[in-house]
Amino acid sequence: MDQSTITACGDELYDAWRERRVLAPLRERFEGIRVEDAYAIQLRMIERRVAAGETIIGKKIGVTSKPVQDMLGVYEPDFGQLTSGMVCQEADGIDLNTLIQPKAEAELAFVLERDLIGPGITATDVIRATAYVTPCFEIVDSRIQDSNIRIQDTVADNASCGVFVLGDVKGDPRKLDLQLAGMTLVRNGDLHTTSVGAAVQGNPINAVVWLANTLGRLGLPFRAGEVILSGSQSPLLPVVDGDDLVCTIAGLGSCRARFHGKAAV
Repeated sequence: MDQSTITACGDELYDAWRERRVLAPLRERFEGIRVEDAYAIQLRMIERRVAAGETIIGKKIGVTSKPVQDMLGVYEPDFGQLTSGMVCQEADGIDLNTLIQPKAEAELAFVLERDLIGPGITATDVIRATAYVTPCFEIVDSRIQDSNIRIQDTVADNASCGVFVLGDVKGDPRKLDLQLAGMTLVRNGDLHTTSVGAAVQGNPINAVVWLANTLGRLGLPFRAGEVILSGSQSPLLPVVDGDDLVCTIAGLGSCRARFHGKAAV
């Protein structure tokens, strides 16, 4: 794709996010669109959000499970950028009036206390650089019609980032078995799903290692203070007004996401 088309697509996705509307899949409108093109479109979309006053506060890792990789026809994760406008607080709940077609994922977040600059990052480096880990919910929110996505669509759309909420607990990754720690997801008082950290690239730490090294090759470091969402440990769960979700990671604690309002779709 040429630069003018990349810019136009990034602007279109930014406008769709701002106006809470959906677009036809990019892969159907631009034959031969590459993942590299999609990341360039993502960058333009994020540039627009930053120009409007937001700041970049972290990264998210997506497509970490084999079923999702099979669905999208890609066999490595993808990533998007987290901005200050995506942060929600547990106490406030999540306002669906700001979203389009939201679905919740329960996962583990890493908060860094020092920079991580790849390539060459190892699991030990990630653990040493982490201030704490905490359970969290990411609310993905595709701007693509009917969430009809393949890898090019979701990458261009900032890995379908919507909003996220972090738990209040702070765990030391040196004292937790993040691979085998079980997670439960309870919806409106009923157990919805269970999983373990190994569902994410064998260990959530591995996902962070992958992203640190991938970004390092692109000249993009992780900075101290950034939040890294390591990838979903639960199936995508559509949410509506009144839903109350709680994810609990054994040995760590819980995060709650309460929803109010009405999404656009």
